[in-house]
Amino acid sequence: MGQKMNILVTGGAGFIGFHVAKALLERGDKVTIIDNFNDYYDVKLKEARIKEIGKNNNLDVIKADISDYNKMDAVFRKHQFNKICHLAAQAGVRYSLENPLEYEKSNILGTMVMLEMARKHNIKDFIFASSSSVYGNNKKIPFSEDDNVDNPVSLYAATKKSNELLAYTYHHLYKINCTGLRFFTVYGEFGRPDMAYFKFTKAILEDKPIDVYNNGKMKRDFTYISDIVQAVLAAIDNPFPYEIINLGNNKPIELSYFIECIENALGKKAKKNMLPMQPGDVKITHADIKKAEKLLNYKPKVKIEEGIKRFVKWYKENE
Repeated sequence: MGQKMNILVTGGAGFIGFHVAKALLERGDKVTIIDNFNDYYDVKLKEARIKEIGKNNNLDVIKADISDYNKMDAVFRKHQFNKICHLAAQAGVRYSLENPLEYEKSNILGTMVMLEMARKHNIKDFIFASSSSVYGNNKKIPFSEDDNVDNPVSLYAATKKSNELLAYTYHHLYKINCTGLRFFTVYGEFGRPDMAYFKFTKAILEDKPIDVYNNGKMKRDFTYISDIVQAVLAAIDNPFPYEIINLGNNKPIELSYFIECIENALGKKAKKNMLPMQPGDVKITHADIKKAEKLLNYKPKVKIEEGIKRFVKWYKENE
């Protein structure tokens, strides 16, 4: 790497944002985090993540909302960012059924404001988070970036698809380099408490039953956080005019086996509450990662058994 960069990471108190910011700081880049520290899940976890990286002179943390245009304009005027890594979003498929307007504000307006900032402040490289949820109930397996994604089955997915469209427009009109990364079920230490592996681990340790949807027959392309971070950094370092890239593990795991991995790591069996499919959920996610391999030299290394072991170790040390 040549000169050190000044990189904005939106959502840097979030799960993926925190790990990306940490990796950028470790290699010597200057990082500014913007996060609104909302209470979608326990804010203490967001604060713990920031504390983990907080003692760094190259880090600036700003508590603000990315959808606040004037506030963002002031931040951008003050900092001379080289690149934007836009990972802030209101996450969660199920929550989007209850709080639709939060998703519009955070995911659509927030992304628009960031793209406007890139245009206005002449920032050429824009890397942003999309999601495997855009594929909906895609019939073709594995999911490829060329597949049609015009039929989202959740509002969350619809906002992510619109991010890709907005980014394309800004690329087309203003020649901003935009790379959208479709993340497939990312898991690992400091993860999100609303994610299944986190909830399952907590419940099993507390002798509480876990909710298993679709009788454990769903498959997810679980991707370990360190593999994702390596790819995000590669996307930051190698800007493309406009690309959408899958970041998955290319090995879907059935939910029942996933639970088994957690049981093995904990040395304890789960009490299971078998339930039908939930609205907005999909039966399988499976990433075709050929494009990521080619463009980002992406090679996921961490197998599910190892990843779950690492998470459980972290969880036990931090609860």
